[in-house]
Amino acid sequence: MTALDSVQDGSTAMNSGHTASPESARIFRLFGWIVLALMTAFLLNNYLTYWQNLPGIAPVYGGPANGSLPILWSWLQLALYAALVLCAVAYVLRNSNTLRMDSARINKINAYLIRAAFFAVLIVGLVDAVISFLRVEGFLTDIIGSEMADDLGRSRIRGAYVHMPLIGLSFVIAAFSRTLGFTWLALLVVVAELLIVIGRFVFSYEQAFLADLVRFWYAALFLFASAYTLLEEGHVRVDVFYAGMSSKTKGYVNAFGSVALGMSLCAVILLIGLGGKQNIINSPILAYEVTQAGFGLYVKYLMAGFLGVFATTMMIQFVSYFLDAVADIRGEPGGRDHENHSVQ
Repeated sequence: MTALDSVQDGSTAMNSGHTASPESARIFRLFGWIVLALMTAFLLNNYLTYWQNLPGIAPVYGGPANGSLPILWSWLQLALYAALVLCAVAYVLRNSNTLRMDSARINKINAYLIRAAFFAVLIVGLVDAVISFLRVEGFLTDIIGSEMADDLGRSRIRGAYVHMPLIGLSFVIAAFSRTLGFTWLALLVVVAELLIVIGRFVFSYEQAFLADLVRFWYAALFLFASAYTLLEEGHVRVDVFYAGMSSKTKGYVNAFGSVALGMSLCAVILLIGLGGKQNIINSPILAYEVTQAGFGLYVKYLMAGFLGVFATTMMIQFVSYFLDAVADIRGEPGGRDHENHSVQ
């Protein structure tokens, strides 16, 4: 049984009558869901502004507009923040969920996003490697014709018409699959490295796309698994005083750390990386940036996006962790034993 299953089971038990005044917990639930609403609005506005060429909300405050559309669009984009915050408030006020129930629900949402990201890097990596192999060996033209082969040699074409549909397919697959395959992704990294070694030293064959594939998968393994590792209490704690603390004191430590260290770091990454068209995450993605190595994978721009996925999933997980920590402070049943990773 995973930690998520255990938390969900504990949430079910609490729903049967063993709750600690859910009404008094609403302020913390409001905080958590409003944080997620603001982050979602920020990400949607980033897409609308830089991918759909809307002006952004800067003109509302006297800043420069991104596109040529009237300022009315800026007000509509600003209204998106208000709409999502109101949805978060309405959700909290219309039900009496406990903190642990909301934490479990947020975990479930995050697990879906991480599954989708895993399937995306798996499928995109394999398909792009096949395309790159066929190009470098001169087979692609014979299979699909010279015109389409030339198109697949352009990053914007391959990104928009190959990678993006595959990413969309990954979200569909993640809705039906409940498996987080990071163990398999780690195995694939090892297999890809083994192919490089065998190809280089046995067959004297080496191509740039093989090394790109290893970097692509390894970066995803490191960044995408972070939120899941936090859920499973798999991160290494530098434990000097924590082990001897009471459950309530641990709750204070975890709640403070989630907000002051976790959420703040994720917010900084998103604001710096997505704060403008030329920022470190937006710029490579908008340009479909690729490596300078000839016939390598066309996924460098996606690797820039990995940082945004990391910050988003970690933000969601820190909100869940915060709610669970406040539940520990309040003495709600069904809490996690932070020493042996089980549920109390």
